[in-house]
Amino acid sequence: MADVNVRDVVGAIDIAMRRMESTIAARGLAGPETPVVLMVSGGSDSTALAYLASGLSHAGFIGPARILHVNHLLRGEDADADARFVEALAKVVGVPADIREVDVGAIAAREGGNVEAVGRRVRYAAAAEALAALCREASVPVSEGRILTAHTADDRVESFYMRSIVGTGPGGFRAMRYRNGSVVRPLLDTTREDLRACIDERDELGFPVARDEAGALWREDATNAHTDRFRAFVRHEIVPLARDRNPRLHETLCRTMNLIADEDDLLEGMAADIEDACVTWERVGDDAAAQGGRGAGGAAGARADGAACAGEWSARIAPSFAAHPLPLRRRVATRVLKRMLPPDARVESASVKALLDAFRDGAPNSGYVA
Repeated sequence: MADVNVRDVVGAIDIAMRRMESTIAARGLAGPETPVVLMVSGGSDSTALAYLASGLSHAGFIGPARILHVNHLLRGEDADADARFVEALAKVVGVPADIREVDVGAIAAREGGNVEAVGRRVRYAAAAEALAALCREASVPVSEGRILTAHTADDRVESFYMRSIVGTGPGGFRAMRYRNGSVVRPLLDTTREDLRACIDERDELGFPVARDEAGALWREDATNAHTDRFRAFVRHEIVPLARDRNPRLHETLCRTMNLIADEDDLLEGMAADIEDACVTWERVGDDAAAQGGRGAGGAAGARADGAACAGEWSARIAPSFAAHPLPLRRRVATRVLKRMLPPDARVESASVKALLDAFRDGAPNSGYVA
């Protein structure tokens, strides 16, 4: 019996919509009352996100939606055209648009930071502001709102290979999480190919679509093809070679990463328990540990990205820490260092080793590690 292509039976729009619904439901990413901010750049992935998520919002599967687009003012007219396209897209899908301009280059020059890191920080700060406003309008606590990004199975596979090349810490090979705080990724089970097919089918069937000034159904960032950039190198050089060996690469690797994620969640839970029992946070300059508290919440409810702790808190680790297995101690050390560093800072393996070395031979070599 000949194989039947699922697209001969079910259209591309249905495939993408059902997969997104399934991911949201299975992972508990959002519900009918959940306000959602859609981060839309205008590329194919986020354009598909706008079509799919707006449909789910109008159908009551998720709550009220708002599109956010941040123009970094880095690509001149191309960036302006991206913003115009997103504005047109928002009108097509019937969702309010929040279009912002931020001079990321100027901020990076002033701070001496990496342009991409600054851009990411600016985007997510804008998304948090937009979500807070949307939640106020919906009379919903901001903690119940969600920021939806358009990361796909392709992004997840690329991240896996990138980390394979440069190395990673505990849990790194799970690649992207479906949820990180208020940020959720409902398209992680969907490929870029399927999303583009969804957009093309909308056009072919005569559904309303947005087009840019050149008539394209989504915007293309030319820099995505520059293989001097790490992700582009992996996308255009490494992944195609791997797919030649395994045409079902994305399905296979995503299944593997989900298995890794299940075990990582278990180990992270164990590490969190050890942190609660062994780590006390103190505000720098304060004499009493009572100023902080034990565990992850001790640093005045420190944010998971560590920004609340950076430069303001120190960690006192109890001698009992030394009795725990090395893999769990390594995870706790990584968690502690993350909380003590700025959000975009990388926890170096040498720093983790130095902290662990303070507990060589099953006992601390000093009264505390900070």
